[in-house]
Amino acid sequence: MSSPNPPPRTRRPPMRTAFDPQSQPWVASTSTFAAVSPDCLTPDALRAVLSAQHERLLDIPDESAKRYPGREGTPVEAAVLVPLVMRPTGVTVLLTQRTAHLNDHAGQIAFPGGRIETLDASPTAAALRETEEETGLSRDFVEVLGGLPRYLTSSGFAITPITALVRTGFALTPDTFEVAEIFEVPLSYLTNPAHYRLHRATLADGTTRQYYSAPWEHYFIWGATAAMLRGLCQILSESAT
Repeated sequence: MSSPNPPPRTRRPPMRTAFDPQSQPWVASTSTFAAVSPDCLTPDALRAVLSAQHERLLDIPDESAKRYPGREGTPVEAAVLVPLVMRPTGVTVLLTQRTAHLNDHAGQIAFPGGRIETLDASPTAAALRETEEETGLSRDFVEVLGGLPRYLTSSGFAITPITALVRTGFALTPDTFEVAEIFEVPLSYLTNPAHYRLHRATLADGTTRQYYSAPWEHYFIWGATAAMLRGLCQILSESAT
């Protein structure tokens, strides 16, 4: 049985991106998979594909190949929820913008989620708990589907994405310490590989880092979130062929 008083976390140095991700050169992404048909983006079609546990290599950069200073070693296990909201006009993806003062991924667009704590029974339990704490989205509106491939980040996290369908009618009460904004993006937009850009940033030591972005309206979705979304696009596209 887990202790009711888990040991304190090991503090890691704050992580700040050493470049402006929006201003780095980019090329249109190339892919071997096509945009996902609207017929494959209905709740029933999503259930059929995403209820399985997907564990395979995806066509996305390995961010963990170069860690930020102080983020080396064994990655911290984390879980995020990929909330697919069943709107009458089509399914959307619920995302958050993190506040600017946080130690990890400050100001970035992210899925709701966070570290897997010792009291969490599973990555799914952690994703649901963190989502409720960060956004106020009650799990009563959430239908968990399955997991996407685990994703390792340059900031030293090993993220397990958990997909879920979300019924409408929920109310959100964001934790203003962690969440600056909550918004939704049409899933049809994020499942078209033509909407992704592949950036290359040159770091101070002369090495380079590659990452994806998926700009939408005035939001700049990039890094791990864009990579996991592109992975979702690939899984749905290849499952339809």
